[in-house]
Amino acid sequence: MSWGLENLPYGVFSRHEGETPRVGVRYGDHVVDLAGALHDEVFATGSLNAFMSRGPVAWRDTRTLIQNKLSTDRAVVEPHLVPLDQVTLHLPVEVADYVDFYCSLEHASNLGRMFRPDEEPLKPNWRHLPVGYHGRAGTVVASGTPVVRPSGQRGAGVFGPSAKLDIEAELGFVVGTPTALGDRAGRFEDHVFGVTLVNDWSARDIQAWEYVPLGPFLGKSFATSISPWITPLAALSEARVEGGRQDPEPLGYLRREEPWGLDLRLEISVNGEVVSRPPYRDMYWTPDQMLAHMTVNGAALRTGDLYASGTVSGSGPGERGSLIELTWNGTEPLKLPDGSARTFLEDGDTVTITATAPGPGGSVITLGEVSGRIEPSR
Repeated sequence: MSWGLENLPYGVFSRHEGETPRVGVRYGDHVVDLAGALHDEVFATGSLNAFMSRGPVAWRDTRTLIQNKLSTDRAVVEPHLVPLDQVTLHLPVEVADYVDFYCSLEHASNLGRMFRPDEEPLKPNWRHLPVGYHGRAGTVVASGTPVVRPSGQRGAGVFGPSAKLDIEAELGFVVGTPTALGDRAGRFEDHVFGVTLVNDWSARDIQAWEYVPLGPFLGKSFATSISPWITPLAALSEARVEGGRQDPEPLGYLRREEPWGLDLRLEISVNGEVVSRPPYRDMYWTPDQMLAHMTVNGAALRTGDLYASGTVSGSGPGERGSLIELTWNGTEPLKLPDGSARTFLEDGDTVTITATAPGPGGSVITLGEVSGRIEPSR
């Protein structure tokens, strides 16, 4: 069972319109209502934030308790199992801050070759620190939320709907344990509660015109979709790997103390047709390094902070995590099995990102999908 005891991702659900959303875990084709099953009102608050703020000991103990109840005390849990097809899923966390990184060597190199063909693909700083920028927490939305095509400036005196609307298949990390202003973060697993799939939608033409000299703004801030399920780090213990080889060796605060690369295989579908399978395991910068860099200046973490990996791309043409790479900025249209072609997204297109990871005993951990449909500009 891909949604068995070794998985148990957390989400927020309601059973009918008007009901206050509650926290649950997915088990098979059901959601376990945790407020009822565990008699703990922290799970009746409508988001995961209150529970996440309890810290890693509580996360571990609660996961063990849920596993024990489902495996040895099923009769007690049974009244609190809600069929998945009878619930509405919501944004699982109240997002405090959102930071997007740029951690794939392959993705960064592809874009460098595309836009700076006569220069080195990577900027001089890229191998020395995980490049990132602050996004917009208020436009992080749950999977299934329609994405309206953004409008903006596409050049000098040119305004209109984006003609180069794109995706970015990413992995997101959700912070549970905060830090005080001025303090650096400690161990990765003491702060990060779990992971979620992310589609950081991108308007490439708006972004290209605006991003010099301060970086992305309106080309990225209109929508970021995340899965309704947060997979706890404990579920990914069998997926941990070293991460991509780094040269030169990073500065001391960025050196890896433990293996926090993750052996995940993503899959991107456009209108139900698979167009790419990006591998996450060889990402150059790992999430512990992102966390260390994000807080090395004393910036405080808050419960509900979300930070994402940046586009996940592999070395092969069928492993690229964005349409700008898959179509080489529109010069090589992507042929879909239905006979249609895409350079960038059209109105009515639906993009779905899924992922799997190895689990204990040869099992497979499935991450909750993230999906969104493009609607016309307004």
